[in-house]
Amino acid sequence: MQVLAASGLRLDLDLFDYLILALYFITVLGIGFAARRAISTSADFFLSGRSMPAWVTGLAFVSANLGALEIIGMAANGAQYGLLTLHYYWVGAVPAMVFLGIVMMPFYYGSKVRSVPEFLRLRFNNWTHLFNAISFAVAQMLIAGVNLYALALVLQALLGWPLWLSIIIGAAIVLTYISIGGLSSAIYNEVLQFFVILAGLIPITIVGLVKVGGINGLFDKVRQTPLGDAALHTWSNTAHSGDNPLGANWLGIIFGLGFVLSFGYWTTNFAEVQRALSAKDMSAARRTPIIGAFPKLFIPVITVIPGLIAIVTVKGLGADKGDLVYNNAIPLLMRDLLPNGVLGVAVTGLLASFMAGMAANVSGFNTVFTYDIWQAYIRKDRSDDYYLRAGRLATVGGVVVGIGTAFIAAGFSNIMNYIQALFSLFNAPLFATFIVGMFWKRMSPWAGFWSLLLGFLASLGLYIGHLTKVIPFSSDLDESFWGAGAAFVVAVVVAVIVTMFTPSKPENELRGLVYGLGGPTTSGEVILAGDKVWWRNPLLLGGIAVGLALLFYIPVW
Repeated sequence: MQVLAASGLRLDLDLFDYLILALYFITVLGIGFAARRAISTSADFFLSGRSMPAWVTGLAFVSANLGALEIIGMAANGAQYGLLTLHYYWVGAVPAMVFLGIVMMPFYYGSKVRSVPEFLRLRFNNWTHLFNAISFAVAQMLIAGVNLYALALVLQALLGWPLWLSIIIGAAIVLTYISIGGLSSAIYNEVLQFFVILAGLIPITIVGLVKVGGINGLFDKVRQTPLGDAALHTWSNTAHSGDNPLGANWLGIIFGLGFVLSFGYWTTNFAEVQRALSAKDMSAARRTPIIGAFPKLFIPVITVIPGLIAIVTVKGLGADKGDLVYNNAIPLLMRDLLPNGVLGVAVTGLLASFMAGMAANVSGFNTVFTYDIWQAYIRKDRSDDYYLRAGRLATVGGVVVGIGTAFIAAGFSNIMNYIQALFSLFNAPLFATFIVGMFWKRMSPWAGFWSLLLGFLASLGLYIGHLTKVIPFSSDLDESFWGAGAAFVVAVVVAVIVTMFTPSKPENELRGLVYGLGGPTTSGEVILAGDKVWWRNPLLLGGIAVGLALLFYIPVW
């Protein structure tokens, strides 16, 4: 097959393509203004009044994750690491999403907390709460920068604008509809964006596969690249880290990615959990992440497969800088494969994905900043209207900071490596603290604080060692897996040791927060129970999702 050209990223859009884009932006802003009419309290702005049906929150849950990390990052990983990228979905997402719905949502939703840091305040103490609130806010702004940078790349490719101008314009779009309509605007737009993303990116996969001779033709061509046959198997070459492009062995994949990074992200990341907290009742809240798990199983069709198509069709892909970095796999395919009209839909899908991701980061940030930092420690006992205004101002501030962090993301040729480094620093120690504190009632308040802090420092130490070449790792992702594992182990050990020397909370303060001390909405019976309608039972739905993930591995083992 003739290799596609790769000179420049400028996309040749016509009037019809721009009309599709304009219609999308008008619709997004219209949803924001419509949602504003339902906002009368801070709870409406930050949590949609806890009134959303499960199918809406479920689609918003998965759409909020379909940002730059998912579309640009996973396509880049598909091009760089091959089918080993599937681990991020089938072992690195679905089991954790099911666990969140079945086990953890009864604690989150039943305790009526407004955020994940607030749960830590109730379970541990103010120091744990403040440390997590600040670290979460920082992490969300760094990740928002990734989504904003990816959004700016598309605008730059579309219009030829300088990167800095594209970043500012992209930020203004997201700021407008989040500050107007709050979480309701974000959620309803995320449902719209989910379908726009699919409509935009499925044609890339279809046309690309036709170009390379179908899935078998694609695999044959991948075998002829430096990735080789090892990139077409998920588990069979993971006995040793040097035998596969990912540079990781099965233990790092299962423990580092499948357990620590995955559970740390999906079960404690408030940008995701916030969607479930907005559900109308406990049953809907529990089903939210499980409903999201089903489309998550199939997302590799529009991310990983295009990444493989790009590596065999775009000559020179994989450069350290310039247009041929891995991050540009999807835009390059759009330029080379899609005709006008379809190109407009694809560009709209890309923009929708980045806006959904950044909106999730910003809406999570403004809630935590307002409730867990501003209200809790800086301006207490003010009116609800005051905190509603503070939330809107926090939205503006978050977007401004995101503009700055977008330039940090611009320094990475594969943003997935950057994202995973952030997850190993912030999410892994948080998950360890959560899981021990939720299932061990003796864990003391100060154990919560020190396990969070020292777990973070353990992961940071490995990351600095990797950057300075003091500690060798096979790849950036290999370091992230082991960094997450180290953070988890250190946090668990510290939790046990500190608990031995500090007092625990009395049981009456832990009811509804710890397994075995359930209140009326968090008892073991509630956790194991399901909806009376069998097809809405979280246990059944979760079992089907995990079973499908295992089944999907068989052809590419």
